[in-house]
Amino acid sequence: MKNILLAAVVICLFSCSSNQHPRILISTNYGNIEAELYPDKAPKTVAAFLSYVDSGLFKNSSFYRVLLEESMASNDNTGLIQGGIWQSNSKKAMALPGIEHESPRQTGLSHTNGTLSLARSKPGTANSEFFICIGNQEGYDKSTGVDGDELGYAAFGKVTSGMEIVRKIQEQPANGQSFTNPILIKNIERL
Repeated sequence: MKNILLAAVVICLFSCSSNQHPRILISTNYGNIEAELYPDKAPKTVAAFLSYVDSGLFKNSSFYRVLLEESMASNDNTGLIQGGIWQSNSKKAMALPGIEHESPRQTGLSHTNGTLSLARSKPGTANSEFFICIGNQEGYDKSTGVDGDELGYAAFGKVTSGMEIVRKIQEQPANGQSFTNPILIKNIERL
């Protein structure tokens, strides 16, 4: 009886801790990227992103945008890669409702190396397009949006494994801020 009770407690503890920070796998043709998400800090952003993941929205999508150090405002930034369904299904991307903006001021999350964040124009316009920071980029915590809002971008997760894949993707040929050939995201799924 004690063994059954102990096993139940261990299973409960493991289940509770793994649900607190859901993990995702981003499968690309260059390798896999694992990340954990922070629903305790950015609940609306994470809920929306996971709903896209669960619906299979990211299957056969891509990383299509890249920023390199020389195109960034600060010398300590090393860039980002941006992906989502914009290139593979722009009609669907435009039809998705915007997610209520959860600014870094609200969440306490900062754009450090490996941070996952939502791309947007104005607050409340972000949906399926996301980026991964390469290097610390706290400037995105309060970056001015199109209308001068200074609310930053909605950070919601962090890469836990595969930053070497993120960097390998960033090194692919580009024309300005666009990859010459978009980088295939085979799928994003929960772990």
